[in-house]
Amino acid sequence: MTKKKPTWRDLTLNDFKVYFFSLFKAFIPKKKIKNFDELEKFIQTKAAWVSQVTLYNYLKTRMGTRYVLHFENDEFMESVNKAKWNIYAVSLQDLTFYTFSYIKVHFKLEEENNAKEIFLKILDDESTNSMPLDIIEEAKKNFNERLNSIDWNKYYDDLPFNPSALSLYKWAPIADELKTLDRKIVLNSVILKWDIIKKEFKDRVEF
Repeated sequence: MTKKKPTWRDLTLNDFKVYFFSLFKAFIPKKKIKNFDELEKFIQTKAAWVSQVTLYNYLKTRMGTRYVLHFENDEFMESVNKAKWNIYAVSLQDLTFYTFSYIKVHFKLEEENNAKEIFLKILDDESTNSMPLDIIEEAKKNFNERLNSIDWNKYYDDLPFNPSALSLYKWAPIADELKTLDRKIVLNSVILKWDIIKKEFKDRVEF
């Protein structure tokens, strides 16, 4: 059976909906985050938003008016899908570590063990949403490695989102010579998006 390849239409329906509705959602009062189920949803949706918006904005900026035409190329589409999931995997790690570090310091909650549980639950959920199994396994491995060395008292305030910013730079399907020129702009664009999420989290969290 021939595997159906992702198309521009698939991406429009499945990936861009968060982007298209983000302005509308900005005017909806945000629900407080008061338990770990709500924190899990926050981590999953916000990591997806940051990874998708930064990747597609970067591609659109680099490709200009030919942006849509590139999505008719199957090989390019496979590269975009691979980049999307890899950036998302690191974004999930960053936001999980950030939120648990923040609530430990500001709410005096010793709940670090829940960080891994939530991360694994999100990956399990994404496994039914076409996230490649090899990327899931690599994400688990990277999470465990980072978990063993994390300082929960400092992480939230010590460049917590640098890994996901670097993952966009690494995985975006753009020629290396162009990415080198874009490095500072790319990294800053991700950090600025995370600043929005950090502010929202601080406004909503109420453990």
